[in-house]
Amino acid sequence: MRQAIESILSQTFQDFEFLILDDCPSNPVEDIVQTYSDKRIKYFKNEKNLGISPSRNKLIDLSRGEYLAVMDHDDVALPERFEKEVKFLDANPDVGVVGTWYKNFDKNKIKKKFVTNEKIERHFMFYCAVLHTSAMMRKSVLIQNNIRYEAEFTPAEDYALWCRLIGKTKFANIPEVLQKYRMHEGNTSKSMAAKMQSAAQKIYRFVHNEHPNLLIEATKKRVYKIFGVPVLTVQRKGSIDCCKLLGLFKYKISHYF
Repeated sequence: MRQAIESILSQTFQDFEFLILDDCPSNPVEDIVQTYSDKRIKYFKNEKNLGISPSRNKLIDLSRGEYLAVMDHDDVALPERFEKEVKFLDANPDVGVVGTWYKNFDKNKIKKKFVTNEKIERHFMFYCAVLHTSAMMRKSVLIQNNIRYEAEFTPAEDYALWCRLIGKTKFANIPEVLQKYRMHEGNTSKSMAAKMQSAAQKIYRFVHNEHPNLLIEATKKRVYKIFGVPVLTVQRKGSIDCCKLLGLFKYKISHYF
């Protein structure tokens, strides 16, 4: 948690309020937070455990800024993350959500995400195409559309939020590593894997029903023939092309830009 806090306090962009909400009344982290004297820090503690979605909504209500930067307690934001996300949103008023590429702590491989709104929306039909803990959002987009985190979809509440925003704003990912993501056995995605899958199935149902044309585009199939003989089949899933050559060799193609 200290790494996470210090990565925020070390941002090159410094004009922000740092809201920390403690949802663990039985094991509070107040002692850790109080070791930092930065005036931007505002510490809040729930009297009882509310859970992920209500706590995230409480933070939205407590915030006063134009933009909301998401941060989880076990990740690290690289120093220029806020600066580059703010510049991007300032320059692109039609974009309401911007994320970034990232790296896992235990690996040096860059985890890429699709960059353009078209590909991101198409990928949402099957996958979460914006890393939540790397994202910055326009608060006004949530308020104007009355969109909140929904406990029904916890622990995939972030994926559901993005899908609710399809067609109401645009998405983007900055093609640069600006976040480090910690993978461990305590990750919600691992510790609640069955519940995560169940939530994802619920999200698929509503997003496929609400955006049937986008689903068609996200599952487009193309067959290429020579003298009437199929030689290449390309089946799209989201924004990934799954190719089968001569019915024998399979490979995938992802064009991030």
